[in-house]
Amino acid sequence: MMVRDLVSLSALMMIALGVAMLVVTLAHGFGVGIILGVLFIGAGAGRLLMLRRPRG
Repeated sequence: MMVRDLVSLSALMMIALGVAMLVVTLAHGFGVGIILGVLFIGAGAGRLLMLRRPRG
């Protein structure tokens, strides 16, 4: 179970990093950070979704 916990933690950190990128980019104007932030959020959410799926 330790591996699953670490994967969950890294996914949550990716989502937090993506949100931070969005906030900073929107505070300083539009830029590439919006695309990267959305991609980080999507990758973290995808990892969490893959963990929740039953094995089989």
